[in-house]
Amino acid sequence: MIDLKGVNKYYQNEEDTLHVLQNIDLYIDRGEMVAIMGPSGSGKSTLINLLGFIDTSFEGQYLFEGESFTQWSDNAISKIRNQMVGFVFQNFSLIENYTVFENVELPLLYNGYHFHQTKEEVMEVLTMVGLKDKAEKYPKQLSGGQQQRVAIARAVITSPKFIIADEPTGALDSHTSEEIMRLFAELNQKDHATIILVTHDPENISHCTRLIQIRDGKIMEDRELKE
Repeated sequence: MIDLKGVNKYYQNEEDTLHVLQNIDLYIDRGEMVAIMGPSGSGKSTLINLLGFIDTSFEGQYLFEGESFTQWSDNAISKIRNQMVGFVFQNFSLIENYTVFENVELPLLYNGYHFHQTKEEVMEVLTMVGLKDKAEKYPKQLSGGQQQRVAIARAVITSPKFIIADEPTGALDSHTSEEIMRLFAELNQKDHATIILVTHDPENISHCTRLIQIRDGKIMEDRELKE
Protein backbone atom coordinates (compact mmCIF):
# COMPACT_ATOMS: atom_id res chain seq x y z
CA MET A 1 0.00 0.00 0.00
CA ILE A 2 2.76 2.44 1.03
CA ASP A 3 6.02 2.16 -0.87
CA LEU A 4 8.98 4.52 -0.33
CA LYS A 5 11.90 4.07 -2.69
CA GLY A 6 15.22 5.84 -2.21
CA VAL A 7 13.70 8.71 -0.26
CA ASN A 8 15.98 11.50 0.93
CA LYS A 9 14.92 14.60 2.82
CA TYR A 10 17.03 17.69 3.36
CA TYR A 11 16.52 20.80 5.47
CA GLN A 12 18.45 23.92 4.60
CA ASN A 13 19.43 26.46 7.22
CA GLU A 14 21.63 29.53 6.94
CA GLU A 15 24.89 27.67 7.44
CA ASP A 16 24.49 24.15 6.08
CA THR A 17 22.25 21.41 4.75
CA LEU A 18 20.79 18.79 7.10
CA HIS A 19 20.26 15.33 5.61
CA VAL A 20 17.39 14.15 7.83
CA LEU A 21 16.19 11.09 5.88
CA GLN A 22 18.81 9.03 4.09
CA ASN A 23 17.94 6.59 1.30
CA ILE A 24 14.76 5.29 2.94
CA ASP A 25 13.24 2.17 1.39
CA LEU A 26 10.06 1.19 3.18
CA TYR A 27 7.01 -0.89 2.25
CA ILE A 28 3.96 -1.03 4.51
CA ASP A 29 1.19 -3.43 3.55
CA ARG A 30 -2.50 -3.06 4.27
CA GLY A 31 -3.46 -4.39 7.71
CA GLU A 32 -0.06 -4.01 9.36
CA MET A 33 0.46 -2.39 12.76
CA VAL A 34 3.92 -0.90 12.51
CA ALA A 35 5.87 0.65 15.38
CA ILE A 36 8.48 3.28 14.54
CA MET A 37 11.05 3.91 17.26
CA GLY A 38 14.14 6.05 17.51
CA PRO A 39 15.78 8.73 19.63
CA SER A 40 14.95 12.42 19.40
CA GLY A 41 16.29 13.86 16.17
CA SER A 42 16.37 10.49 14.43
CA GLY A 43 13.92 11.50 11.69
CA LYS A 44 10.74 9.88 13.01
CA SER A 45 8.60 13.02 12.76
CA THR A 46 9.95 13.85 9.31
CA LEU A 47 9.15 10.32 8.15
CA ILE A 48 5.55 10.34 9.36
CA ASN A 49 4.96 13.83 7.95
CA LEU A 50 6.02 12.42 4.62
CA LEU A 51 3.92 9.27 4.99
CA GLY A 52 0.88 11.36 5.95
CA PHE A 53 1.11 13.63 2.89
CA ILE A 54 1.96 16.63 5.09
CA ASP A 55 5.46 17.07 3.66
CA THR A 56 5.73 16.58 -0.09
CA SER A 57 9.18 18.11 -0.58
CA PHE A 58 11.65 15.22 -0.80
CA GLU A 59 13.83 13.29 -3.21
CA GLY A 60 12.89 9.77 -4.24
CA GLN A 61 9.59 8.05 -4.82
CA TYR A 62 6.46 7.64 -2.70
CA LEU A 63 3.94 5.27 -4.23
CA PHE A 64 0.56 5.03 -2.51
CA GLU A 65 -1.45 2.07 -3.76
CA GLY A 66 0.87 2.02 -6.76
CA GLU A 67 0.41 5.68 -7.68
CA SER A 68 2.83 8.57 -7.29
CA PHE A 69 1.22 11.78 -6.06
CA THR A 70 4.23 14.09 -5.97
CA GLN A 71 3.13 16.08 -9.03
CA TRP A 72 -0.38 16.65 -7.75
CA SER A 73 -1.67 20.07 -6.77
CA ASP A 74 -1.76 21.13 -3.13
CA ASN A 75 -5.56 20.89 -3.17
CA ALA A 76 -5.46 17.34 -4.51
CA ILE A 77 -2.90 16.29 -1.89
CA SER A 78 -4.96 17.94 0.85
CA LYS A 79 -8.00 16.00 -0.31
CA ILE A 80 -6.18 12.66 -0.31
CA ARG A 81 -4.79 13.42 3.16
CA ASN A 82 -8.28 14.17 4.53
CA GLN A 83 -9.75 11.04 2.98
CA MET A 84 -6.95 8.51 3.31
CA VAL A 85 -5.19 9.29 6.61
CA GLY A 86 -6.38 9.44 10.21
CA PHE A 87 -4.11 11.25 12.67
CA VAL A 88 -3.83 10.73 16.43
CA PHE A 89 -1.49 13.00 18.40
CA GLN A 90 0.07 12.95 21.85
CA ASN A 91 -1.78 16.09 22.97
CA PHE A 92 -5.15 14.88 21.58
CA SER A 93 -5.60 18.08 19.47
CA LEU A 94 -9.30 18.34 20.25
CA ILE A 95 -11.22 21.59 19.84
CA GLU A 96 -12.01 22.67 23.39
CA ASN A 97 -15.25 24.54 22.67
CA TYR A 98 -16.67 21.70 20.57
CA THR A 99 -18.50 18.78 22.15
CA VAL A 100 -17.18 15.25 21.79
CA PHE A 101 -19.80 14.67 19.08
CA GLU A 102 -18.75 17.81 17.19
CA ASN A 103 -15.04 16.94 17.37
CA VAL A 104 -15.66 13.50 15.90
CA GLU A 105 -18.11 14.86 13.34
CA LEU A 106 -15.68 17.42 11.92
CA PRO A 107 -13.84 15.18 9.40
CA LEU A 108 -17.18 14.13 7.91
CA LEU A 109 -18.14 17.78 7.40
CA TYR A 110 -14.77 18.43 5.75
CA ASN A 111 -15.53 15.56 3.38
CA GLY A 112 -18.85 16.98 2.25
CA TYR A 113 -21.40 15.55 4.67
CA HIS A 114 -24.29 17.73 5.84
CA PHE A 115 -25.04 18.05 9.55
CA HIS A 116 -28.17 15.89 9.31
CA GLN A 117 -26.17 13.01 7.76
CA THR A 118 -23.60 12.50 10.49
CA LYS A 119 -25.36 11.32 13.65
CA GLU A 120 -25.47 7.59 12.96
CA GLU A 121 -21.81 7.35 11.96
CA VAL A 122 -20.55 9.51 14.83
CA MET A 123 -22.50 7.54 17.43
CA GLU A 124 -21.27 4.27 15.91
CA VAL A 125 -17.60 5.18 16.36
CA LEU A 126 -18.20 6.67 19.81
CA THR A 127 -19.80 3.37 20.80
CA MET A 128 -16.80 1.53 19.37
CA VAL A 129 -14.37 3.51 21.58
CA GLY A 130 -16.62 3.21 24.65
CA LEU A 131 -17.81 6.82 24.78
CA LYS A 132 -21.39 6.64 23.60
CA ASP A 133 -22.55 8.38 26.77
CA LYS A 134 -20.03 11.24 26.42
CA ALA A 135 -21.25 12.69 23.11
CA GLU A 136 -22.44 15.99 24.62
CA LYS A 137 -19.48 16.46 26.97
CA TYR A 138 -16.62 18.86 26.26
CA PRO A 139 -12.95 17.75 26.19
CA LYS A 140 -12.12 19.44 29.49
CA GLN A 141 -14.80 17.31 31.17
CA LEU A 142 -13.01 14.09 30.16
CA SER A 143 -9.94 12.28 31.45
CA GLY A 144 -6.80 12.11 29.31
CA GLY A 145 -7.59 8.57 28.25
CA GLN A 146 -11.13 9.52 27.27
CA GLN A 147 -9.83 12.47 25.25
CA GLN A 148 -7.49 10.15 23.38
CA ARG A 149 -10.41 7.82 22.66
CA VAL A 150 -12.24 10.81 21.16
CA ALA A 151 -9.17 11.52 19.03
CA ILE A 152 -9.12 7.90 17.85
CA ALA A 153 -12.84 8.06 17.01
CA ARG A 154 -12.19 11.23 15.01
CA ALA A 155 -9.31 9.51 13.19
CA VAL A 156 -11.36 6.49 12.11
CA ILE A 157 -14.68 8.21 11.32
CA THR A 158 -13.87 8.55 7.61
CA SER A 159 -12.62 4.95 7.30
CA PRO A 160 -9.11 6.06 6.29
CA LYS A 161 -6.69 3.76 4.49
CA PHE A 162 -4.24 4.12 7.38
CA ILE A 163 -3.83 5.77 10.78
CA ILE A 164 -0.74 7.63 11.97
CA ALA A 165 -0.51 7.69 15.77
CA ASP A 166 2.30 9.99 16.95
CA GLU A 167 3.21 9.15 20.57
CA PRO A 168 -0.48 8.55 21.36
CA THR A 169 0.23 7.38 24.93
CA GLY A 170 2.93 9.95 25.72
CA ALA A 171 0.67 12.05 27.94
CA LEU A 172 -1.04 9.12 29.68
CA ASP A 173 -0.31 7.00 32.74
CA SER A 174 0.73 3.38 32.25
CA HIS A 175 -2.73 1.88 32.91
CA THR A 176 -4.46 4.26 30.50
CA SER A 177 -1.67 3.76 27.96
CA GLU A 178 -2.33 0.02 27.98
CA GLU A 179 -6.06 0.62 27.42
CA ILE A 180 -5.35 2.88 24.45
CA MET A 181 -2.90 0.37 22.96
CA ARG A 182 -5.47 -2.41 23.33
CA LEU A 183 -7.94 -0.23 21.44
CA PHE A 184 -5.43 0.28 18.61
CA ALA A 185 -4.74 -3.48 18.54
CA GLU A 186 -8.46 -4.18 18.36
CA LEU A 187 -8.85 -1.76 15.45
CA ASN A 188 -5.98 -3.54 13.73
CA GLN A 189 -7.17 -7.09 14.37
CA LYS A 190 -10.95 -6.75 14.05
CA ASP A 191 -11.25 -3.93 11.53
CA HIS A 192 -7.94 -4.63 9.75
CA ALA A 193 -6.94 -0.99 10.18
CA THR A 194 -3.42 -0.18 9.03
CA ILE A 195 -1.69 1.64 11.88
CA ILE A 196 1.67 3.41 11.94
CA LEU A 197 2.61 4.03 15.56
CA VAL A 198 5.45 6.33 16.60
CA THR A 199 6.41 5.52 20.17
CA HIS A 200 9.26 5.78 22.66
CA ASP A 201 7.66 3.23 25.00
CA PRO A 202 8.97 -0.34 24.53
CA GLU A 203 5.85 -1.72 26.22
CA ASN A 204 3.73 -0.51 23.32
CA ILE A 205 5.70 -2.66 20.89
CA SER A 206 4.05 -5.87 22.13
CA HIS A 207 0.80 -4.83 20.42
CA CYS A 208 2.44 -4.30 17.03
CA THR A 209 3.20 -6.70 14.19
CA ARG A 210 6.40 -5.02 13.02
CA LEU A 211 9.15 -2.82 14.42
CA ILE A 212 11.15 -0.21 12.53
CA GLN A 213 14.10 1.38 14.31
CA ILE A 214 15.34 4.66 12.87
CA ARG A 215 18.51 6.52 13.81
CA ASP A 216 20.28 9.47 12.19
CA GLY A 217 17.78 9.41 9.34
CA LYS A 218 18.40 5.77 8.45
CA ILE A 219 16.37 2.61 9.01
CA MET A 220 18.62 0.52 11.26
CA GLU A 221 16.21 -2.35 11.89
CA ASP A 222 13.01 -3.59 10.27
CA ARG A 223 11.60 -6.86 11.59
CA GLU A 224 8.37 -8.74 12.02
CA LEU A 225 7.22 -9.17 15.62
CA LYS A 226 4.36 -11.65 15.40
CA GLU A 227 1.64 -12.91 13.14
